[in-house]
Parts: sequence; structure tokens; C-alpha cells
Amino acid sequence: MREVKVSVADSRSRDYYQDIIDSCRDMEPIRTAVVHPVQPEVIKAIVDAAKENLIVPVLVGPRARIEAAAKKAKVAHEKWELIDVEHSHAAAAKAVELAATGKVGAIMKGALHTDELLGAIVPSASGLRTVHRISHAFVMSVPTYHKALIVTDAAVNIAPDLAIKADICQNAINLWRTLFDHERKPKVAILAAVETVNPKMQATIDAAALCKMSERGQITNGILDGPLAFDNAISSEAAADKGIVSEVAGDADILVVPEIESGNILAKQLTFLGGADAAGIVLGARVPVILTSRADNLRARLLSCALAVKLEEARRTGKFK
Repeated sequence: MREVKVSVADSRSRDYYQDIIDSCRDMEPIRTAVVHPVQPEVIKAIVDAAKENLIVPVLVGPRARIEAAAKKAKVAHEKWELIDVEHSHAAAAKAVELAATGKVGAIMKGALHTDELLGAIVPSASGLRTVHRISHAFVMSVPTYHKALIVTDAAVNIAPDLAIKADICQNAINLWRTLFDHERKPKVAILAAVETVNPKMQATIDAAALCKMSERGQITNGILDGPLAFDNAISSEAAADKGIVSEVAGDADILVVPEIESGNILAKQLTFLGGADAAGIVLGARVPVILTSRADNLRARLLSCALAVKLEEARRTGKFK
């Protein structure tokens, strides 16, 4: 997908992406299995991340195709370990094996479909599952919003039920606290089309239940409110107009969407019409999974790798299980 440049008035007080990338300067790069890196743009993304000392790449895929991609990208790949396997399915399986046995600390998507990669990670037999459901989060820097924003889940769980949404919330809370402030509870807006509970709209019922689960300690270290319509979640003026009194409304750190279509549309609208940067990461596995897109700019690719470094450091030091 061709990158689109949008001119938007920028009200950000700081560069959240650069802050996160800079915070990795004193951390060890993470040994990362790059799955099926058989296209030049993937090789270039690896070069960028390695140059910033964020990853130590382990290339997993068909040797001939990887070498051809590196040659086309004009990159000398010989300094990196290369594990020769037959095809993309085998590359995904090998990367999972490396992660499960502790030989790599992260997995990075190359030139294969996300479903194919996650298909090797999600089964219990992979050895990468944890107590939480696997979910995806976009860390977004939006020019018209006053702080960094996490949107979840816009890429993995298609139609999550209440239990899955609880794990989506917890994964995002843990990510936010890893990136921004381990001592503070992020504000989590559970999105729906309306801000009142309507028995005919399952998203509103789930939102109310998630808030009660948070009150009872089933979701920890976050401040949840919902259902909230999108405008109420990100605009204090819109919330005031509706008479909503909420610690979260107008100041959300995390937006939890009802299902994958709304999340995917929201994230891409913010990116292509709102001029936002969006870096993706898969959460809930024993190792972070870096998802990059051909449409990602350099900053987004580097941040995706930095997210993995931060998450691995948090896991290694025992901040989160």
C-alpha cells in the first residue's frame, strides 16, 4: 500500500515515538527471528532496526529467495544468521520453535500473511501461549490528540466475546504501563456506537461488564469506562455536551474497539486521514510479535521494534507475567 502524506495541524507537545525509541538506547538489542524476509522492503526494514541497535536479526526462510531480496535491496546480509527452510509455513514454524526454546526473544513478520504467522503462534502446542489471549495493539501518535494513544484490537481477534475483551484490555494496559508509566493506571475507553447501555447492542453490554470486572479486580491496573462513543472518549467537550461525568472521557489513553472491522477502520482513518503514525505489536504471547506493513514509514517500523525491546525487558525483569 502506498504511503499517503496528509497535512494536519499538529498539537502534540512532544514526539512520543522518539521518546520510546530513545528509551531503548541503554537496553540490549533483542534477538529476533524475522519470518520469511524474501522481499527487498523487508530487508531494508531489518537494516533500519539493526542500525538503531534494536534487534539482532535471525533470518528464517528460503535461502535463495532471501539472498535475492538482499541483493535487490543492495544489503550485505552475511553478518546475520540465516536459517534455511523451504517455505513461509516452515519459516513460521521454525521461528516459533526458536522463540519457545529461548533462542530468540521476539518474532518479526516478513513477507507472509499475518494469519499464516499467527496460525503457528496461537495453538497451545506452540509453547508461546500465556494466561492471556493473544491480541494486537496499535500505538498511535495522532497530531490532533494531546497524548499517545493505543487502539486495540484491530488486527487479530475478529469478533471477541467478553472474556476475550477482558484479555485485550489487560494486554493493552500492561503495554501502556511498560511504555509510559509503570506506576500510573491508564484510562481505558470501551467504545460503542452510543454511551448508554442498550440491551440490543452487545458492545454496550460488554462495555458495562468490563467496567464491573475492573471494579472487582478481574482486570487490573487500569481505569475503565464504557460504553463510550468515540467522540466522548477523545473529546471532553463532546462528553460535557452529553452530560457524561467520567475520568476517562476526553482523556483516554487506550481505545478498546468492539470488533476487528471498527478497529481496523479507526486505525486506518487516523493514519491516512488524520496523519497519525501507527506501530503494531502482538501481545499475550511469551515473546512480542512485531507486525510491520509495507505502508509503514521508518518511524513506525522502528517503534514496532522498540515496543518489542521494551516488552521483553519488562518480561525479563518480572514486571509482567
